[in-house]
Formats: sequence, structure tokens, C-alpha cells
Amino acid sequence: MGLVSFIKSSITLFKMAKKPTWKEYSTTLRITLLGLGIIGIIAFIIRFLAIAFQPG
Repeated sequence: MGLVSFIKSSITLFKMAKKPTWKEYSTTLRITLLGLGIIGIIAFIIRFLAIAFQPG
């Protein structure tokens, strides 16, 4: 892909892009925070089990 082609496709992308509505933004935020929370809980459980079953 040449530089001119890249610039043309970038301009097309920016013309088509739009600012998300508040509903879209809040839905994305909720899904992101939910995923972060789930990963945190899994990490906590793994850490807790590693400490609980530590020999000694």
C-alpha cells in the first residue's frame, strides 16, 4: 500500500466516522468495566488459591 493510497483511505475513514451517542458510549464503558472486573476476580481467585495451597 503506497502513501497516497493510505492517505486516501484515511480521509475516507475520517469522513465516515461519527461521534458515538451517549448510549453507545455508556454501553461500551459498561462492557469494558465488566470485563475488567471479571479478569480481576479470576486473578484474585488464582492468587488466593496459590497462597492457600502453598507448602509450608
